[in-house]
Amino acid sequence: MKPAISLLLGVCFIAIVFLFGSSCANIIPPQGGPRDTIPPRLLNVSPPDSSLNFRGNRITLSFDEYVDLQDVQNSLVFTPTFENNPTVSVKGREINVRFKDSLTPNTTYVFNFGNAIRDFNESNILKNYTYTFSTGPYLDSLQLKGKVILAENNKTDSTLVVVLHRDLSDSAVRKRPPYFARVDANGNFLFKNLPAGTFRIFAIGDAGLTRQYLNSKSQYFAFADSAINTAQQQGDITLYAWKEADSNALKLPAVSIAPGAGRAAPGAGRATTGAQNRLTFTNNLSANTLELGKDLVLQFPSVIRRFDSAQLQLTTDTSFIRQPFTARQDSNRKQLTISTAWVPGTAYNLILGRDFAEDSTGKKLLKTDTLTFSTKRETDYGNVLLRIKNVKPEENPVLQLLQNDQVIYWAPASSGVVNLKRFNPGDYDLRLLYDRNNNGKWDPGSYYGVKRQPERVRPLDRKISVKAGFDNEIEIAL
Repeated sequence: MKPAISLLLGVCFIAIVFLFGSSCANIIPPQGGPRDTIPPRLLNVSPPDSSLNFRGNRITLSFDEYVDLQDVQNSLVFTPTFENNPTVSVKGREINVRFKDSLTPNTTYVFNFGNAIRDFNESNILKNYTYTFSTGPYLDSLQLKGKVILAENNKTDSTLVVVLHRDLSDSAVRKRPPYFARVDANGNFLFKNLPAGTFRIFAIGDAGLTRQYLNSKSQYFAFADSAINTAQQQGDITLYAWKEADSNALKLPAVSIAPGAGRAAPGAGRATTGAQNRLTFTNNLSANTLELGKDLVLQFPSVIRRFDSAQLQLTTDTSFIRQPFTARQDSNRKQLTISTAWVPGTAYNLILGRDFAEDSTGKKLLKTDTLTFSTKRETDYGNVLLRIKNVKPEENPVLQLLQNDQVIYWAPASSGVVNLKRFNPGDYDLRLLYDRNNNGKWDPGSYYGVKRQPERVRPLDRKISVKAGFDNEIEIAL
């Protein structure tokens, strides 16, 4: 009897342990997993998108998760614009837009949120969500598209905006525009849901939130020659933007030197001991070498009020044999040019006496110094013969050779033949400038008064490689 009772109690104990042990076990979900990359999903909009006869003062967007707003001022685009921008706020899973201004009757409004809407946890972006409504019985549906090109180099700039003004006067561009669109990385712009009407169109850089042209020399600007009618416009519009710029004709680089540096390369850019009291200047040497066919030029930061050419000597080699030369100041008395019949591949010394010059602040050299340099050899250069086919002389084409987007050399190309002697070896990009006023450099446009478009350039789909000591003959077909 006792063994049976013991067996029964043992079975019951095991059952109880199994039952309670199973029910009390901790269930641990799998750790890790893929990162959330899905942007917030829009569940509802009130009033609905594309609503007609809109009379409210608020729009509410509801999402499937908590959302956040980033950089609303720069991301959100609404057209037409308001005198007082709407208030945009977020609360939990909702975004609310409240209007401060009364809405214009019979007008289509478009809100593009750009990259402003993101989920709260992972910042996944709901890109370019657009909401449209009309205060009238229909949605305006006209479109206008085109491209903005930088006239000086044929590139694009995605920071520009394109604006439309109903006011056709010249002063309108200084006002806040009713319609604007951003330019993408390829220079393209697109207006949607436009009404029928006549507009002036402009492209503006550094426009800020007001999208106005400030007539600043550092601000890109472009305009169409005539007003456009959105109901009649068929093709794309191309605008050529410019900003005031210095001539991009050939300029030799100015390289800092420290007088008294001996044979050290003048481009080293070292600090000069006692520079506060010492006369300093820059020159047009490159790696202690003077280009053939060029004069030696010294550039001073201040006006030279006293100059004595008798305290200058030009000699050759280590023998210091004197050479004849001329020294002349420019009209601003900040530049000194040394000229002689430079011999290729020759070492020179320019000896500057302590009192050879004194600037307007009283600075002079502290002692006699010597600038040592050499002229290039003929074999350091290559010759280039370029033949350009199908060129139009009446367009005054100018061939530009560039390195790192900087114009290194230019030459008229109306004849279709450009012959370059003593050209520095290297790889060059090519483009044609259509030189309207035949001055050899690119000129910007002008809006007020003369309404002149900027001169245009055309990049050539061809690079050239100039080799030293060779005659480089190249043919290009336009």
